[in-house]
Amino acid sequence: MIYTAEELLHKVNDFIEQLPYNRKPTTLYDPVKYVLSMGGKRIRPTLMLLAYNLYKEEPADILMQAVALETYHNYTLLHDDLMDNADLRRGHETVHKKWNDSQAILSGDSMLVLAYQRMAVGLNDNLKEVLNLFTETALEIGEGQQYDIDFETRNDVSEDEYIEMIRLKTSVLLACGLKIGALLGGASDEDADNLYKFGEQIGLAFQLQDDYLDVYGDEKVFGKAIGGDIISNKKTYMLINAFNRANDEQRAELRKWVDAKNFNREEKVNAMTKLYNQIGIDKLAQQKIQYYFKESKRYLDVVSVPDTRKHELRAYAEAMMKRKY
Repeated sequence: MIYTAEELLHKVNDFIEQLPYNRKPTTLYDPVKYVLSMGGKRIRPTLMLLAYNLYKEEPADILMQAVALETYHNYTLLHDDLMDNADLRRGHETVHKKWNDSQAILSGDSMLVLAYQRMAVGLNDNLKEVLNLFTETALEIGEGQQYDIDFETRNDVSEDEYIEMIRLKTSVLLACGLKIGALLGGASDEDADNLYKFGEQIGLAFQLQDDYLDVYGDEKVFGKAIGGDIISNKKTYMLINAFNRANDEQRAELRKWVDAKNFNREEKVNAMTKLYNQIGIDKLAQQKIQYYFKESKRYLDVVSVPDTRKHELRAYAEAMMKRKY
């Protein structure tokens, strides 16, 4: 049977809801349950199950591995929120706000260990290969996060450096999910590698779309005030290319807004957006998103299963690219 992404999402959410937490103290695991209960798009486990379903009929057989990936992803978000001192995640209080910083660190660390425990459940033949890939991915994500932090204090970040940072921070986990799903489904090494590359490319398009929506999204649909990256002077694809492509007058105005200590939020967002439009950053970003999306399709095309079995994965990738939030 070939499942739709929506059907797989329901399976993931039901599985997460029924996961037992029998260890003590409960105060350590309550934040873990809380974080995973917040919902979210569940993109990574869904991709893993879709990849598995290319080869095997029953994705429910690897729900524990799919939820392991989601557990790991949410662990990174928990620690991101702490590092950013964020108040809200998906409309809910963040763990360090609802509890405290120490609890966020300790429960986050336990989430990481739980992710590994869940990934290993029931694996025999694939155990070493899957855990090696998962470990390499976890190290790369930490490297991507560190690059992101390093970029905050640099004014010379290149586009290539930024693309590599988002590949590490965002893309590799999507790619990892797809490759693990393929491996557990019995895919050939070539198919597994092509699905990994498909995930890398779709991840780059996905993150660049986030950059774009932060400036050009509809606040009502986006679910938060647009322009957050502009206000924090985050080194995004948009800002990096604005400086690279601006004329002297435009660059001076960009620098004025980036260096400003006291400003009106709306005025800064409007001024920077106007500069982006003048320089053509909106069109440039859309072209780059489409480039990576087309590259992703190239890798999926050569995966050696019938097109009918790839339909749901293709449809899901298309939906990811059409999102407005």
